[in-house]
Amino acid sequence: MGRLSGKIAIVTGAGQGMGEAHARRFVSEGATVVLTDIAEAPGRAVAEALGASASFVPLNVADEDGWRSLTQTVEHCFGPISVLVNNAGILGPTSSTVDLSEADFLRVCAINQTGVFLGMKHVIPSMLRGGVGSIINVSSISGIVAIYGTPNLAYAASKFAVRGLTKHVAVEYAAQGIRANSVHPGYIKTPMATAALDAEAMKLASASVPVKRMGEPEEVAELVLFLASDESRFITGVEHIIDGGLTSM
Repeated sequence: MGRLSGKIAIVTGAGQGMGEAHARRFVSEGATVVLTDIAEAPGRAVAEALGASASFVPLNVADEDGWRSLTQTVEHCFGPISVLVNNAGILGPTSSTVDLSEADFLRVCAINQTGVFLGMKHVIPSMLRGGVGSIINVSSISGIVAIYGTPNLAYAASKFAVRGLTKHVAVEYAAQGIRANSVHPGYIKTPMATAALDAEAMKLASASVPVKRMGEPEEVAELVLFLASDESRFITGVEHIIDGGLTSM
């Protein structure tokens, strides 16, 4: 029996990178997984490759109507939702604070912060009906410390906010069997990272990590799997850093 057998999971931003790795690992451990992404083609391709235990629903995480429709559909088709992985996110523009436009700031926060809020708002009622739930909100080490040399106030603001959202929900719903934890990856070798960093920047990023390499999406997926499983049933409201020791320096 898999570690997630019988669980119904939603993973956002599952068309590539860490979200894809989470979905693949969940299916391998027996979960029924609904993948979402704003990019339909890659999301559908991943779901089809994973077989009967996976399905895809397009979703803009900043759209409340989309979340309402998604959760109603998932519960109708599969039953109460037991795991939510709020993974979808964007980097936004790299800009000094004084040059950052209000529009860009709000766009990043709409996806990285409001998207997490909306996901929890609409999934928690289903978890309450099921009597149990695990919420994993993917933040960043940029939600733990300021990262020198990568000016991105909107990203940092949104990722710090995820910590607060997670802790509040963890305390608010602990007595009802719902847990909430945040995951804070460091430099992970994802399509988003490779699009943002050229080859030289990738080398510098790897050199800055005590273990001297970037992480793999599958390594983050192992942590997310643990938090989704009953093995972590006494863990809630905690920041889980996975960064090869970077924030220890």
